[in-house]
Amino acid sequence: MAKGVPGGYRIWDNRGRRWWGDLYELCPDDLITELNGGADYGKITALLKRYRVQKR
Repeated sequence: MAKGVPGGYRIWDNRGRRWWGDLYELCPDDLITELNGGADYGKITALLKRYRVQKR
């Protein structure tokens, strides 16, 4: 689940009860859709890499 926090968005892990991943300035809609849907490891890894590159 994505939650708005000061400075952007973070992803909350309900199972681990902690923040997961990086702080994003824009809501990563396709990453959240994949996490809530099929959760394919390869797709999630590619999306994380893409968003990290956009941050720089």
